[in-house]
Amino acid sequence: MSEDIKKVSGELGSTGNFIHSYIQEDLKGELNKLYTRFPPEPNGYLHIGHAKSICLNFGLAKLYGGKCNLRFDDTNPTKEDNEYVEAIEEDVKWLGFNWEGEVRFASSYFDTFYDVAVKLIKEGKAFVCDLSAEEMRQYRGTLSEPGKNSPYRDRTVEENLDLFERMKNGEFEDGSHTLRAKIDMASPNINMRDPVIYRIAHASHHRTGDKWCIYPMYDFAHPLEDVIEGITHSICTMEFEDHRPLYDWVVENCGLKAKPRQIEFARLGMTNTVMSKRKLRALVENGLVDGWDDPRMPTISGLRRRGYTPEAIRTFCEKIGVSKANSRVDSSLLDYCIRDDLKAKANVVMAVLDPLKVIIDNYPEGQVEFMELENNPENPELGTRSVPFSKEIYIEREDFMEVPVKKFFRLAPLKEVRLKGAYFVTCVGIDKDGDGNITAIHCTYDPETRSGSGFDGRKVKGTLHWVNADTAVKAEARLYDYMMLDNPDDPDGEMIMNPESLVVKECLVEPSVKDAKGGDKFQFMRNGYYCVDTKDSKEGALVFNRIVPLKSSFKAK
Repeated sequence: MSEDIKKVSGELGSTGNFIHSYIQEDLKGELNKLYTRFPPEPNGYLHIGHAKSICLNFGLAKLYGGKCNLRFDDTNPTKEDNEYVEAIEEDVKWLGFNWEGEVRFASSYFDTFYDVAVKLIKEGKAFVCDLSAEEMRQYRGTLSEPGKNSPYRDRTVEENLDLFERMKNGEFEDGSHTLRAKIDMASPNINMRDPVIYRIAHASHHRTGDKWCIYPMYDFAHPLEDVIEGITHSICTMEFEDHRPLYDWVVENCGLKAKPRQIEFARLGMTNTVMSKRKLRALVENGLVDGWDDPRMPTISGLRRRGYTPEAIRTFCEKIGVSKANSRVDSSLLDYCIRDDLKAKANVVMAVLDPLKVIIDNYPEGQVEFMELENNPENPELGTRSVPFSKEIYIEREDFMEVPVKKFFRLAPLKEVRLKGAYFVTCVGIDKDGDGNITAIHCTYDPETRSGSGFDGRKVKGTLHWVNADTAVKAEARLYDYMMLDNPDDPDGEMIMNPESLVVKECLVEPSVKDAKGGDKFQFMRNGYYCVDTKDSKEGALVFNRIVPLKSSFKAK
């Protein structure tokens, strides 16, 4: 092993995994030779599972001084759209990665794919088949029984070339003919039983328009893309392990020089999280969420809008590691990562989500003081701010109890508490409406207890956050929770939507946030981390998305 590879091994430390072992063996001590790719299909938005693959492929290339392509496997025109292409490019950049050269597309290689297919026909390794999809399933056999040869398998090379050309020219209906590789219908691996490599599809492609009436199958196109681009390591998820012999067959028989190696790893599974593009698309199309970027969605665009940071997502992907064994990660780990990232970054502000008015009876009428509060106790470099204080303020309704229970250390009749950054106050009265609901509480304050000044040293157990009634900013708080509920009786079964995944509240926030812009992040004191919504928030009508509570309190139901 070369000194450079030893250096990389040292940098990996405990995060090294089996993929690094394969790569180091293949590179034989030579860095700058690794060439990977991230190859999404542009048929939906990327989700947190794709983030794991992005971090792995781009991260490996960076670590070994290699290169990584962003390439779209756009071989299915009926489900693909340029909207998805643009969203995926934005997601990859936002996560902090740059690809090698221009963005690649499988569709750029359609002519080469066709030429390779013609070559296989001429070599007797591919044939045009007229079996329907149902007939093909019947001929395929089972895991315990071999398949049967198609009655069209022994067509002459000339007949196959003619039919394939006519398929390309649009002479046949969808589903009437396919081009199949001629491999082995008795193979124990069903993927090798004369797989379809081209099908007819009279569909307009988002890049090539109506040029083609035939499109390559993924299992045929993907290895060719890797070969054409000179990819050294094709890193994919475990469901492609059984497809690896077909991948290698295409590589060996295509007549091109590069010989990429396919390596599989376990895809990401998370509690309370849908990891299927098809199911996520259904949520969008059925109007159950506010689009692909709904802050409850596990899509990268949804996480970004919710307020997650690229740093937190990259840390999460690093912590979960890479293995071949399928497992489910507790989604609270992602929450931990964003809390850990924001704790020293986000300004801490006071916000009241369920306001209860407090009138300080002995505070001078019309007087306004400005209390100096630190912006982040974890990071003094973020400085301080001035928060107005006057006779009328609001506190959280849950911070007052008329008949307090044992160990209730917040405000109650004749009980004294500290107002954060301000004074000690004592409850001396309660206002109620005709139905007995508390509408306001009355307090007195001790002017000698202003925060930062000297007083007699007495202590109180409760400290409450508050906002000034006259200057508080009215805003909307969207309290997001996990979108899906796991079924503890059937952990591998269908999840259902959490009916409490979104709770909307009108809130009051201290005036320091009034000029906040979309994407700005704050910690609401004693409540959680919040982000100004980039879609619905407007000047004078702020909308705050709760990223995560200050600590996990979610319990699957």
